[in-house]
Amino acid sequence: MNLPEPLARAIAALTEIGRPLLVGGCVRDWLLGLTPKDFDVEVFGVDWEKLVAVLRQHGPVNLVGKSFGVAKVRLGGVDYDFSLPRREVKVASGHRGFAVEPDPAIDPATAALRRDFTINAIYFDPASGEVLDPLDGRRDLRAGILRHTGPAFAEDPLRVLRAFQFAARFDFEVAPETIELCRTMLPTFAELPVERVWGEWEKWSTTAQKPSRGLQVLKQTGWLTCFPELAALDGLPQEPAWHPEGDVLTHTGHCLDALVQLEAWRQANAPGRRILSFAVLCHDLGKAETTTRAERHGVMRWVSPGHDRAGGPLAERFLERIGSPHDLRKPVRQLVECHHVHQSWPLEGPSAAAVRRLARKLSPASIDQLTVVMEADHRGRPPLLSEETALRIERLRAKAAELSLQTAPPPPLLRGRDLIRLGLKPSPEFSRILRAAYEAQLDGAFHTHEEAVAWVQSRFDLDTR
Repeated sequence: MNLPEPLARAIAALTEIGRPLLVGGCVRDWLLGLTPKDFDVEVFGVDWEKLVAVLRQHGPVNLVGKSFGVAKVRLGGVDYDFSLPRREVKVASGHRGFAVEPDPAIDPATAALRRDFTINAIYFDPASGEVLDPLDGRRDLRAGILRHTGPAFAEDPLRVLRAFQFAARFDFEVAPETIELCRTMLPTFAELPVERVWGEWEKWSTTAQKPSRGLQVLKQTGWLTCFPELAALDGLPQEPAWHPEGDVLTHTGHCLDALVQLEAWRQANAPGRRILSFAVLCHDLGKAETTTRAERHGVMRWVSPGHDRAGGPLAERFLERIGSPHDLRKPVRQLVECHHVHQSWPLEGPSAAAVRRLARKLSPASIDQLTVVMEADHRGRPPLLSEETALRIERLRAKAAELSLQTAPPPPLLRGRDLIRLGLKPSPEFSRILRAAYEAQLDGAFHTHEEAVAWVQSRFDLDTR
């Protein structure tokens, strides 16, 4: 394993007084052929004072985790965790209800039992190059299985949500015995702080290789009921002629899996991925309130009229429930409410005014983001693809590009300072005039600043004010 040089030097120094072993995500990712990022070092056979004394020779040491036997050290501008092996005893409810006792004398096999999954309980000895695998985690890595390490797993409800996001992140299945254990833990969901719930959903939204795996885990464990907006989609029927894949939850999973294959999602930064992932996750929440049987062209079918608009408030409610940042909620809601708009336009494409108004309505989301959501929705109906729908999406993209509106609405051409130059004194009427001017701009009444000034002069008798 290639280690950053400052970290390698600190580990080499610790080898003189104890046995430092890398463990957790860095070992797992290395064995999967991925680039390790988060390096955690567990140091056996050394007491706390000696550990800290050696680490201070290499960088500033933050002792905020002293009671847990964890020292955070800054090496080469990066923070690393160095910890003593420890025993944990459940003493109270909740994610933090543990008594922690560092114990340098225990061995890696015993220490591994406090970890969540076998794939995260594999050790690597940098000094010898040896892999220590007391719980056979490499077997589960090869098989693509998430398996809990032991009965203590049930003491921390957050581990169920870790199973949810790990399954999606690595496209792994959860072992049947782990699924059953998670089902018994359902009553403990209420013990979780909402910020920890959000932490796992955030990882799901930005790192998932197959997002539908996460939804499957929630359903298999019964934890889907903790998110009622999603649970309402399970078993909700769709018209087979339009959705041969099955119910709305199944469709949503297909859409999410299609999303993460799109180049736009792969190239997006973490905030961009969050918006797209949650918009696709929530895009059909409104079907729970609008699905009914109705006649279409002489045939009774399942339909969901207005589900896009109905889904906006439900998306916001869901995002609030999982503790998302406030700045995520509006763009997701706008994308949900507009994800079907291309189906209401003529096949030859939207007008310039329609695209300008759409860009304004979507903000702070964008037309670029909307077309990604539309494409994921279109691809989420295997094996059914529609050339007409693909054409509608492409024509929206083309029109937005022609108008330079892919990422933001058009800025107002008329400003308050223009009204002042025309002799109008600041007043509440400013807003009315500026709103009217912007609406006219969206309709295409003018296209330059000079034309905007001429337009307002022709519509309002400013000289008499």
